[in-house]
Amino acid sequence: MTIDSKSYRLSPDHKVDLGKWPTTVAPYFKSKKQYQTMIEKHTHDLSALQLLHFACNRHALLLILQGMDAAGKDGAIRHVLSGVNPAGCEVFSFKQPSAEELQHDFLWRTTCRLPERGRIGIFNRSYYEEVLVVRVHPEILRNQELAGELHDKKDFWKLRYDSIVDLEKHLYRNGTKTVKIFLHLSHEEQRKRFLERIDVKDKNWKFSTTDFQERKFWKEYKKAYEECLQATSTRHAPWYIVPADDKENARLIVSQIVLDALKDLKNTYPLITRKRHKELLVIEKQLKK
Repeated sequence: MTIDSKSYRLSPDHKVDLGKWPTTVAPYFKSKKQYQTMIEKHTHDLSALQLLHFACNRHALLLILQGMDAAGKDGAIRHVLSGVNPAGCEVFSFKQPSAEELQHDFLWRTTCRLPERGRIGIFNRSYYEEVLVVRVHPEILRNQELAGELHDKKDFWKLRYDSIVDLEKHLYRNGTKTVKIFLHLSHEEQRKRFLERIDVKDKNWKFSTTDFQERKFWKEYKKAYEECLQATSTRHAPWYIVPADDKENARLIVSQIVLDALKDLKNTYPLITRKRHKELLVIEKQLKK
């Protein structure tokens, strides 16, 4: 079945009510075997496009993955990008800011990790945590030691959205394509995955008390995500809301989104000049002797 990635793309200024967005859709495969065939095909195509992207060296691709705990961010990265050459790809996971990072503006620590041209950068969580976790837990702002006149502004969160949108516009103007994916998990499916992480010994390490505590703020996170997605989905840096209750289906959709993003760059291999072509022919003759 053909996956239309555009059907999951959030239009700019679209009113977002996550309660009306599905967390499941009809599967794109009829069996585990068919799923494996599809994901392997996506992986193969992605590998070829990534090589072209690396050789062309004209653009950078920034892939941002956000979602509730247990939404499948790590699994999507592991399965979708398993065939990508590590030399052309970097993955960064952003946890609680360090003391050094707190001494800078909220975009500083992620800006340092932006991908170079020809490379793919993947943010497992990102600067968006600063308008999600920090908004749900405003007490975190105290650690950022912001001046009172900055912290007390009524439009504080809008200004942060503006800073993010401005950054992504700047990146776009300078050759970085930003693709943002929100893995939309249901409250019930998260409960099941948490239980699995407790019941299966090999998955115990994935579960923390903090995950359980944060679940109590589900409604607050839902509201924060709705406002964030609506305020920051733009033409040049759109959000994709991907149903995440079915892990395999979500991985197929994510991989299609990444494939389409690379195709949209219209990369080509560098042209060889006549002079260079003649040099290669001379070298070829010498090698064949």
